[in-house]
Amino acid sequence: SRGYLDNITAIGPRTVGSPENEVIAVNYLLEQIRGIKRESTDAHKISVDIQRPTGSFSIDFLGGFTSYYANITNVVVKLEPRNGAEHAVLSNCHFDSVPNTPGASDDAVSCAVMLEILNTLSKSSESLQHAVIFLFNGAEENILQASHGFITQHEWAKSIRAFINLEAAGVGGKELVFQTGPENPWLVQAYVAAAKHPFASVVAQEIFQSGIIPADTDFRIYRDFGSVPGIDLAFIENGYIYHTEYDTSDRILTDSIQRAGDNILAVLKYLATSEKLAKSFEYRHGNVVFFDILGLFVLAYPARVGTIMNYITAAIAFFYLCKKVLQPKPRAVHNLKKLLTAFSITLTSWVCTLVAVLMVAMFVSIIGRALSWYTHFYVSVSLYGTAAAAKLILVHVLAKKFFYKNVNEQYLGDVFFDASLMIWSIVLAVMTQMGLCSAFICTLWVAFPLLTKLMIHKEFSQKGATIKFIVMYLLGMFVPYLYMLYLSWTVFEMFTPVMGRSGSEIPPDMVLAGFIVIFTMILSSYFINFIYLVKSTKTTLVTLTTVFVVTLILVCSGIFFPYSSDAANPKPKRVFLQHTSRRFHDLDGNVVKSDSGIWINGFDYNGISHITPHVPEINDTIRTPCEEQAPFCGLPWILPVHFMFRFVRTRMSRVAGLHRRKPAAVAISYTSRILSPSHMSLYARPRAGSALSRWSLGDGMPVASLGGDYFVFYSRGLHAAPWRFWVELTAPEKHSDGIISLAIAAHYFFGEDQKSPQLHALLERFPNWTFSSGWSCTYDLFLF
Repeated sequence: SRGYLDNITAIGPRTVGSPENEVIAVNYLLEQIRGIKRESTDAHKISVDIQRPTGSFSIDFLGGFTSYYANITNVVVKLEPRNGAEHAVLSNCHFDSVPNTPGASDDAVSCAVMLEILNTLSKSSESLQHAVIFLFNGAEENILQASHGFITQHEWAKSIRAFINLEAAGVGGKELVFQTGPENPWLVQAYVAAAKHPFASVVAQEIFQSGIIPADTDFRIYRDFGSVPGIDLAFIENGYIYHTEYDTSDRILTDSIQRAGDNILAVLKYLATSEKLAKSFEYRHGNVVFFDILGLFVLAYPARVGTIMNYITAAIAFFYLCKKVLQPKPRAVHNLKKLLTAFSITLTSWVCTLVAVLMVAMFVSIIGRALSWYTHFYVSVSLYGTAAAAKLILVHVLAKKFFYKNVNEQYLGDVFFDASLMIWSIVLAVMTQMGLCSAFICTLWVAFPLLTKLMIHKEFSQKGATIKFIVMYLLGMFVPYLYMLYLSWTVFEMFTPVMGRSGSEIPPDMVLAGFIVIFTMILSSYFINFIYLVKSTKTTLVTLTTVFVVTLILVCSGIFFPYSSDAANPKPKRVFLQHTSRRFHDLDGNVVKSDSGIWINGFDYNGISHITPHVPEINDTIRTPCEEQAPFCGLPWILPVHFMFRFVRTRMSRVAGLHRRKPAAVAISYTSRILSPSHMSLYARPRAGSALSRWSLGDGMPVASLGGDYFVFYSRGLHAAPWRFWVELTAPEKHSDGIISLAIAAHYFFGEDQKSPQLHALLERFPNWTFSSGWSCTYDLFLF
């Protein structure tokens, strides 16, 4: 696999439409596949097909848009028994990459692993029961186009009953199963039974499918357009260099490749010999709860079983609490009041902590010190973790001092333990009612503490927190705490790097501080009662406050620079620069305005504030105003991600005009024919009183993006026919100022047209801790 990986990445960036992607990478794959085919045993039959589909579809992702592709490339291999097979399992990777990156982890390593698996299976003398189809797809980074072309148009697609999708959200490490199904619990059972080094979490699935991570995979296409169930795997470590020039093959450890290969080969073999694959539609019944235990094994059970377990656990906890309140009966009302008071104080401490820590995060963001922890993660723990712990303790210390004067310490410890149990039981019941599989976490946080309490009930009532009591208590809590720490590592491993590429609208400090507060509240749930059992928490409070204050002063002073150019472990700032030449036309086709400049976008909350000291003339350039009359503010977006950026942070540094080597030739009445480079964006905005009713794209019904404008993403492979499409509008009888604004942007991601001399000169001056991706583009706006 290592050899395959090195050879694929040596080709360089493989952008759709480029010779590197459409010719060199394809020829390399075909050469390897032919070599494997020559050495295969007689037990198998190997067929190879090159597919070049054209099509379009609408997708509710990044604000919603329509995608059109022409003559893109898929390399498809089918390994089947000598006598053929009616059913198949699909393994999917993509060999294309985003511009300006070698794309080792995303997704060359997966294609290397698939070649090795094909090689291993082909040399086996054992015949498989079903076919295995290997799709090396050539246009995933163009928002899932090649997988759509395959699943909706290829003749082999009809035989596919399940799939495994190999992806990346980071570089190397373990590959996490972060989506399965939909439904089809047997697929998870197959992974559980076969995977040698399991790493899977239904929590990751529910986080990903909530849409809070700005990413998607081919999984969505196979699920939505092919109605095929599957397993989605992705490398998640070191997401800081995902989609950058640092995503090189030498950064992916051989252990990672071996581990992924072992897992995927085992699961594919299991599925290709499974009786259930042939009738996969019969096993579609409900979701499944699944999670691995420290990577050793996976626990998986049907969600309906989980629902019963959750409700039983919650019911036992409520029964225990009711019994506590009602004993002795004359004091039932008094006991209930005490429990509800402790419950209220605990909730108050959580709310106060969240508000206080978010205020600190907001302050840090306002003064321009966001992402100080991006390179030094310990800074976030020292800043927000200590603030959260100190605030939690402070609220309870004040409650103990002023509200619970002269109340028995053991009684308070007991009642606050019960209050935490009550909160977790309510959360468990609510999450189960909402149908969330992640509710199993709450089950752990109700069942184990309750068992612990029942086992050491006598010690609870003794004077002071004795050593025996503490040891037994910690042993009882070991499982939920260990699992929570393991889960929190996974969540921070995934989310921290995402904050460096989530746009300039979302304050990353608020998000990370929120996560840290939530984990602090969870981990402190059953230790809050110790505040009432110990004599003093003064030393703890002073220590936490000191660490917080010192860290805050250091953060404010700017000592923690967010980005790093460290060769071994870079954490670059992402910046996108587009040398743009714009022309605005009137109803008669005359150019009424034209300009040219370099449009600069920082891809995180800090915008370009850290770069301007290095390139000071950026500060002196004109900030481009939003062209209110033009769709998407008259700027050449590749995708409709305008809602992720604050417009004041975008700039067009005025430079000399961009030479238009290949002007987009447009002739539109209601039908259009466009000659273009391999990537374009089409933007449409019906004028007042007009409406887009139908078009020749997607399923024929125009889908508006966030904000009401229409966005079409276009890409093509080599030798595609001119793009023809039509739109139908309803319009008022009088429309002297036109009925629709239509704009087209052409993006030059590779070749001699990619970087103008001015763009090249500017990129050279960017500091080495940036990953600056630059290209040229043209923008034309027309009125009809």
